[in-house]
Amino acid sequence: MKLLTYSTVFLFINFGALAIGSWLMNNGPQTQWYQDLNQAPWTPPGWAFGVAWTSIMICFSIYMAYLYKASPNAKLIGLFIVQFLLNVSWNYIFFNRHFIILGLVCLLLLTLVVGKILWDYKTLLKYKSLLIMPYFIWLCVAASLNGYIVFNN
Repeated sequence: MKLLTYSTVFLFINFGALAIGSWLMNNGPQTQWYQDLNQAPWTPPGWAFGVAWTSIMICFSIYMAYLYKASPNAKLIGLFIVQFLLNVSWNYIFFNRHFIILGLVCLLLLTLVVGKILWDYKTLLKYKSLLIMPYFIWLCVAASLNGYIVFNN
């Protein structure tokens, strides 16, 4: 398969994850529950989340296309599936169920999985590994935001 085909497949899957997650959060950021939380002073404005996630998923899709083309194996698919499930479930856990501690655990696990993908395949992809860095960095920021909410509410 060609890289463009892999990129298209991963774009579809990753933006599908964003759509499912958005649906599962049930207008979470606009709810009174979320608005009433003591939030971190470094919480970005609402519009930044859409811009960030769109950019992240484009980069991550291209990264996964390169990676899958170079090393299509069960371990990679397993890590990708775990990443997908954790990414989608955080929205439901945090915004829909209001389980802020479990949300933090979910985010930390997601960060570890994305970090593992980065670490395990950095030698194979070399400089292309920079494409997964926005995802990893954003997850660190998201974990800090969720952690602030856990410890200050």
